[in-house]
Amino acid sequence: MVGSLDFSALRDLFSILLLQVSMWGSDSFLVIGPSEPIVAMLGTDTVLPCRVSPAMNVESMELRWFRSQFSEAVYVYKDGMEQAGEQLVDFKGRAELVKDFITEGRVAVRIYGLRISDNGIYKCFFQKGSDYEEATLELKVIGLGSGPRVFMVGPEDKGIRLTCTGKGWFPQPEVQWTDARGEKIPSLSEDENQDDDGLFQIEASLIVRDSSKTEVSCSMKNPFFGQEQVETISIPESFFPRTSPWKGAFAGTFFILGIFLGAVVFLAWKERQEKKRLREVQKEKEKESEAKELLKKELGCCSISDRRKKLYQQDWRKAKLYADWRKEQFKAVAVTLDPGSAHHNLIISENKKQVSLMENDLQNCDASVYQKQQDSEAVFSVLGQNSFQTGRHYWEVEVNIGTDAGPETKWAVGVCSDSARRNGWFVEIPENGFWVLTYKEGELKVPTSSESLSPRQHPQRIGVFLDWKDGDLSFYNMVDGSHIFSFPKVTLCKTLCPYFSLQGAGTSVTICSTSDDTENCPDSSPNTSVTHLRSGDMCVPQEANRLLPA
Repeated sequence: MVGSLDFSALRDLFSILLLQVSMWGSDSFLVIGPSEPIVAMLGTDTVLPCRVSPAMNVESMELRWFRSQFSEAVYVYKDGMEQAGEQLVDFKGRAELVKDFITEGRVAVRIYGLRISDNGIYKCFFQKGSDYEEATLELKVIGLGSGPRVFMVGPEDKGIRLTCTGKGWFPQPEVQWTDARGEKIPSLSEDENQDDDGLFQIEASLIVRDSSKTEVSCSMKNPFFGQEQVETISIPESFFPRTSPWKGAFAGTFFILGIFLGAVVFLAWKERQEKKRLREVQKEKEKESEAKELLKKELGCCSISDRRKKLYQQDWRKAKLYADWRKEQFKAVAVTLDPGSAHHNLIISENKKQVSLMENDLQNCDASVYQKQQDSEAVFSVLGQNSFQTGRHYWEVEVNIGTDAGPETKWAVGVCSDSARRNGWFVEIPENGFWVLTYKEGELKVPTSSESLSPRQHPQRIGVFLDWKDGDLSFYNMVDGSHIFSFPKVTLCKTLCPYFSLQGAGTSVTICSTSDDTENCPDSSPNTSVTHLRSGDMCVPQEANRLLPA
């Protein structure tokens, strides 16, 4: 067995052992970094770890992480403190030293909110007196973009032209066309460009001439991460040219589309006429109601309910009850969710009215990797597309926590500043720009108090009332009309957006309609349109989450 070993490998091993023996009893040391590249997702946080061998206390050393040049400092630790004056502008406020094990010679620099520009080679430099050593690290920033999206452009060159587009990728993804049997089809052309943030936008084209290939798939794959996204399109066989020209098939299709569009226009006109008729009926009802009110005043008789409502309207701000009457003082808002602000573990319905938690697709992954992801990204949130800078507004939401809710189940509803930081882990408190009502561990709470709220019944449908001028944000149980909680005299600044966060299996939030003609919520079953991810796509290498080397 010994004779079969490579002689050069034995020589290198012997040299390392001699170096270790020579350092015993002296101040000499080695600096060691990760042996594999550190892989991290765009926008998340990561660490660049280094350690010394033999293990020793490095508190008195100069520790420096830099890019290609020594002066391009990412972080500098010297004389027992951070030297911010030598730090690059791009890393100010984004880098900090992790020194939990500094007395054992193990330290790391944590970088927050990874950017494309952070991708590349780093060096860690340790100096003690006149002795210094350094190690090289490689950081690979991964951006998993949207797409692919496959479109049928039309007939071209005796076939059907297809395009496959995707955006927000880094590095440039690998594009591959395949047929229903999995056989690869080469692209006719591929165009790519980078936006101002360095993310790639891809467009690949293909002309399908074989009428047997009625199903064609386009996949985009990250070359480093191995994650792949696929979309398939079906081509009607009648679209392919045969003995008769293809124009006949398209002419028939466009004729049918013309009939369909005509029907849509007619129905829209009919709907407008119906709304006009209903408005006229409503006006007649209002006139009749005004006449009745005038008659009541003339007769000097009013019902107890009418007198109570009149008194409420005179000083409604101080009366924390009668949610239905309170709505008359506020403008109903048709809130819709902003998919671009949603955490990647959330599913937004097609009508942008419901958000739910993505099912755990990581069952086949290393459990420790998934737990680290959960710990580093504990708040799964999404904003509404609406924004408010003045006026009085209200909207209603319905919360479903499911029948198998556990202690990890949590949700929050309210508003947040459009400048609030929502990357990674954060706390939903007013100081951070969040004014929310939260549900945690089976109890309703607000961030400004450690005590739990005690409503008459657990609210499933919640009304959110935002009074910008008076600085008031109130929550009501819209089932029984009872008041839940109010943030009194809130100093509102900048722009506010509707805010939602949730965690736990089966948890979902649905935005209810607040129009005059209906107050129903959409179907609680989300109607989503989600790009298919192949099995195992979300598995992340353990090196990507490792804080420090062993």
